[in-house]
Amino acid sequence: MKKEEKVQKITEEQLSTIKSQQEEIAQLLKEIGFLESQKHGLMHKYAGVIQDSEEFKATLEKEYGAINISLEDGSYNIIEKEKTDSE
Repeated sequence: MKKEEKVQKITEEQLSTIKSQQEEIAQLLKEIGFLESQKHGLMHKYAGVIQDSEEFKATLEKEYGAINISLEDGSYNIIEKEKTDSE
């Protein structure tokens, strides 16, 4: 006959603490994943706005040449090209 081995256990309070901590870790990882997904979407949107902005700047430059535009009132100054020694 085999001698019955006694199963050793931690206390119910300790087990409850471990379970609670593991649930909190899982919830936080879920929230981090959600935030990373939101961040990814926002980064794509940001890249699209930057691209649109660059395309619009190119359109304005074709129409007006190289200019600095005041965002206050829409006035602009022409950007003078620097002359090099060879010119």
